[in-house]
Amino acid sequence: MGKTCQVLGTHASFGNSVSHSHRKTRRRFRPNLQRKRYWVPSLNRFIVLQVSAKGIKTIDRRGIEAVVAGLRARGELG
Repeated sequence: MGKTCQVLGTHASFGNSVSHSHRKTRRRFRPNLQRKRYWVPSLNRFIVLQVSAKGIKTIDRRGIEAVVAGLRARGELG
């Protein structure tokens, strides 16, 4: 599995590190990914998701049931 949030699809992006003298070197901006285990009552089991910190807040706001329904519609969850 790649370094991508399963809920939001957030992945690494690229940019420049800029020094004091304004020299630029390439760098990566990586998402803050966490491996979280959620209980899903409709499935009567735990699921493990790799989600970003913003994805965790999205799950708290929308609810795990709605998020799992979206994942199943996209075919990411078996």
